[in-house]
Amino acid sequence: MIKGAIFDMDGTLLDSMPVWANASTQYLNDLGIEAEANLAEILFCMSMREGAEYVRGKYRVPQDVDAIIAGVNAIVYEAYEKEVQPKAGVREFLEGLKQAGIPMVVATSSDREMAEAAFARTGLLPYFREIFTSSEVGAGKSKPDIYVAAAKSLGIKPEETWTFEDALYATRTAKAAGFCTVGLYDVSSAKDQEELRDIADIYVNDLTDFKGIFEKMT
Repeated sequence: MIKGAIFDMDGTLLDSMPVWANASTQYLNDLGIEAEANLAEILFCMSMREGAEYVRGKYRVPQDVDAIIAGVNAIVYEAYEKEVQPKAGVREFLEGLKQAGIPMVVATSSDREMAEAAFARTGLLPYFREIFTSSEVGAGKSKPDIYVAAAKSLGIKPEETWTFEDALYATRTAKAAGFCTVGLYDVSSAKDQEELRDIADIYVNDLTDFKGIFEKMT
């Protein structure tokens, strides 16, 4: 029985993964440093701080971690503020949960400023009681901390809470912590979709079928 929902942002609510795929590479290029071809894949499961620590150590970037985060954020922020759009069916799905009385929060590895900028511009912000970020919680989604904090804010148990994620590693973390899981397709993590389909309690290509998905959750 669903009593609350926790939504990932990038690749789940917003079609924003292409922005992140290029941001760290662009940051390094601006410093005259050539990034490894799979940098985006390496950073995918890290929080912003973890990713900045990796970049600083791997590429011997003279800037400190906070400066690296600020530099990457500056590249990404403009896209969130002006360009990034919701994925198919998102607005209607959130409205359906709202009408059903299901409280919703966001759990994202991106920084708060980006989430608030994109949600405010697209009109999605009022649907969420709160936004949780990995940097503020102090752990990436390879640990369950962000989901536990989100569920606690809703006042419900993990087994009463559905998480919506496009990333296999995040879905695996949430499921291991006792949460019900919805896995969503995103082209950025296409290689993991077969395993995501197997591990998630519900797997969907997108959120366009509110009635069908909601029935499975209830």
